[in-house]
Amino acid sequence: QVQLVESGGGLVQAGGSLRLSCKASGYTFSSYAMGWFRQAPGKEREFVAGINWSGTNTNYADSVRGRFTISRDNAKNTVYLQMSSLRPEDTAVYYCARGSGTDYIANNEHLYAYWGQGTQVTVSS
Repeated sequence: QVQLVESGGGLVQAGGSLRLSCKASGYTFSSYAMGWFRQAPGKEREFVAGINWSGTNTNYADSVRGRFTISRDNAKNTVYLQMSSLRPEDTAVYYCARGSGTDYIANNEHLYAYWGQGTQVTVSS
């Protein structure tokens, strides 16, 4: 069965950095685009970043572009989210999700069928 397991969350001061990882299993990882989403308390889940199957195409939410970098290692079945210049408003539970195809990077959560359990990121001011 498809499993996605996030790690790397934690508490960091504003301006700091964190790298999230998402280890996938149960399917051919290199055949699917991947996405990162986040959900802050009292808010809807929102798209953060996405990457196509090969890592040659990425997409970011405006709020993180230039600060976050998504990447993947198909040999390790892992997708990463490098987060820099973190702000208190980045505080949220971060989820990775499997896309519906190889190249299309959707920012609509309803187009992602499989999700990890999430990892908490807290940025203190």
